[in-house]
Amino acid sequence: MFLLKWLSDNDYIDLEKKWQIKADLLSGITVALALIPEAIAFSFVAKVDPMVGLWAAFIMWLMTAIFGWRPWMISWATGAMAVVMTPLVIQYWIEYLLVAVILAWVLQILFWLLKLWKIVRLIPHSVMLGFVNWLAIIIFLAQLDQFKINWEWLPTTQMIIMLILVLLTMWIIYYLPKLTKAIPSWLAWIVIVTLMVIFIPSLWDTSTVATYLAQNWFNELKWAFPSFHIPIIEKDFLETLKIIFPYSLVLAIVWLTESLMTLTLIDEITNTRWKANREAIGQWLANVTCGFFWAMWGCAMIWQSMINISNGWRKRLSGISASIFLILFVVFGTSLIMKIPLAALVGLMFMVVIWTFAWPTLKMLNKIPKTDAFVILSVTFITAISHNLALAVVAWVIIAALAFAWQKSQEITAKKYVDDKNITHYELDWPLFFASVTKFKEIFNVENDTKEVIIDFVNSKVMDHSAIEAINNLTEKYKKAWKKLHLKHLSQDCRKLIKNADKIIEVNVMEDPKYFVADDKLAS
Repeated sequence: MFLLKWLSDNDYIDLEKKWQIKADLLSGITVALALIPEAIAFSFVAKVDPMVGLWAAFIMWLMTAIFGWRPWMISWATGAMAVVMTPLVIQYWIEYLLVAVILAWVLQILFWLLKLWKIVRLIPHSVMLGFVNWLAIIIFLAQLDQFKINWEWLPTTQMIIMLILVLLTMWIIYYLPKLTKAIPSWLAWIVIVTLMVIFIPSLWDTSTVATYLAQNWFNELKWAFPSFHIPIIEKDFLETLKIIFPYSLVLAIVWLTESLMTLTLIDEITNTRWKANREAIGQWLANVTCGFFWAMWGCAMIWQSMINISNGWRKRLSGISASIFLILFVVFGTSLIMKIPLAALVGLMFMVVIWTFAWPTLKMLNKIPKTDAFVILSVTFITAISHNLALAVVAWVIIAALAFAWQKSQEITAKKYVDDKNITHYELDWPLFFASVTKFKEIFNVENDTKEVIIDFVNSKVMDHSAIEAINNLTEKYKKAWKKLHLKHLSQDCRKLIKNADKIIEVNVMEDPKYFVADDKLAS
């Protein structure tokens, strides 16, 4: 009884609702069957043996269900993770991937200890949209290889059969829930498409391509429970670190971003708040275990977690049972899994593309600010042509920062008036920095101003060296025009950097602000 109460108190089972235990077990079986093909499909994207993806699914699912905070959240290898791993696997194969996974786990802990997860909150929504659009494009492009043999497109007959099976899979997944909810669509497409290929001889003969790749993969696999393995590498430590560090860093960044996006979305839907420490522990244990048990890196999955919530999955028993059923299906149901046509997996991944791509962005591009539209399009374009997530991460930061700087640079204004002593006043509003310098110069009319001019920085700040140079250039223009210039409410740093400061800057110790200017001259 004590054990049952402990399990109930920690969200493993619900003793007050006995029917929930049965529902959780049935849900675990259903979801395990449904997501096996997806784990295999992500393995194909990452260019690794399907067992690597299946073991990752089992380990991630089990560990996060037991130790994580969200009992209904699914975690395993995602499309973003698979795309990051692909170049490493192609060039150095599986052992280096395992080492990269272990290093990414170290970075994962470091990110959390430094509380870098808070930075994710600063990522603009436009960058998030660019990210998911890129992810959808990359997954789509990765599926095109399945329509080729030896780098050549399939013969016409096989191509037609392959496309029919792919479109049928997509139709079942999308439309069956609208016709009836008695049959789960995520199981129906597996059964229907597989039975068609098995029991229609002519279809089997002409769609060999639909199964040959899976057969070749699976014939070489050892269908067993994951075993402990210390990665073996041929190079020395520093050379290995140089190879894997970029991949590990990007894996950790993607983990941080996608997991927090998923958790935030679940918070909004369930009206609850997640506990950072406990969820982090579950993810840590899962990923380091993957590194030593022949498995891929993983994180929280957005749309799969949404499916679980919509199906009423609430207790940890569902996640635990799903992971156990999954590995049992894999080990003892080999012959059945091998019959799943490749076309069905491709159809599933195309649906993942449709669900992942942020379609509303196509409608909102002409309605949102131009800078946000530029960020969305540029991030999507750069990542689509580069196929390099490390480059994409840098590009997101640079583009978003420049877009933000440009947007803010246009907000600098000045109130202009001439007082009764025939002195022209400019009261600046908004910080002056490198991006706002051009707009700053357009504010002043040196030729038409009166003989004496006062520029007041009370509602502004001089932020960097570019701002200082802009002020210096402006003072030179007024000097050449034989006009007297006064600058008010500047900090001590500004007085050190502006030319002829003692002649043009009015000092008021009580009113002048105190802030620092980013300029190398102050450090010398």
